[in-house]
Amino acid sequence: MKHILKILALLVAISAFWIGLLQASVIPESYTWLLPLYFIVSLGCYGVLMVGVGLMQFPTCPQEALLLHQDILEARDFLKNKGVDVGSN
Repeated sequence: MKHILKILALLVAISAFWIGLLQASVIPESYTWLLPLYFIVSLGCYGVLMVGVGLMQFPTCPQEALLLHQDILEARDFLKNKGVDVGSN
């Protein structure tokens, strides 16, 4: 719920800033109408950047890999005991 309120507060602040720019005529009106488009493009670039950074810093967890492998072996044994063919590996 906190995230929704943060997003709504951010959208209200951006909308108020945009409407203020439209009313004050500080920036030419042709540029002001493009600000939401610029914001969406900037948000998309930020998202792509964050995904890229997250992929570059993706941690490897060898201990978790061993635990997952043990879980897989346990599941195979369980299914074999129930009569399910799970393959040769």
